[in-house]
Amino acid sequence: MATLLIVEDDHKTNAAICEYLKPAGHNVIPAYDGGEALKIFQENNIDLVVLDIMLPRVSGLSVLHEIRQTSTTPVLMLTAVEDEYTQVMSFDEQADDYMTKPFSMVLLGKRITAILRRSGRVSLNQKMTFGDVTVDFSGYTASDSAGKIDIMPKEIDLLRLLVEHKGLVLTRSQILDELWGTDYPIIDRTIDTYIKNLRKKLRLDCIVTVKGIGYKYEVQT
Repeated sequence: MATLLIVEDDHKTNAAICEYLKPAGHNVIPAYDGGEALKIFQENNIDLVVLDIMLPRVSGLSVLHEIRQTSTTPVLMLTAVEDEYTQVMSFDEQADDYMTKPFSMVLLGKRITAILRRSGRVSLNQKMTFGDVTVDFSGYTASDSAGKIDIMPKEIDLLRLLVEHKGLVLTRSQILDELWGTDYPIIDRTIDTYIKNLRKKLRLDCIVTVKGIGYKYEVQT
């Protein structure tokens, strides 16, 4: 999907981020200090940078400043420092987003997907084929050799959400918040019904149930 540069000097945290993002189809490149990050950035076509602020040799803010001299590549800042000044400095240097540690891997994945989508660097195909079924996400329709399939707009939205987060597990609560919002009076088990309908109507075997957690879109290679 996208080439991501993960700049984090803690090797365990860096490895954990990379391993979490790989199943979504991203190509991830680790860097452990600011100087290494700038070298990799200059030598590769990077779609997004996840950048820790507290780095050896060259600080994250200095790396961001250097990147912004020549590029508008999206940058998401990571830091253990949660103070207004640091956040303001990050946005003054044109950071696209900001997360403080400790952070949720799921939320990091969702923010990366959102930034890539907003920047136009990664976009979902408006039409996708699942076996003999074709789904038109922009037209909110689905069809097979027999003709149009009766499907609800929210079912299309749910499929789109899962596809956009390919390989990543989404909990029922996360799906509810994304598609209905936090104030909508709906219970999380409603998601199970929507998943059941998607599988039946579109004959999908790529939506996997992760017991006790939620669902993910997974394609066998």
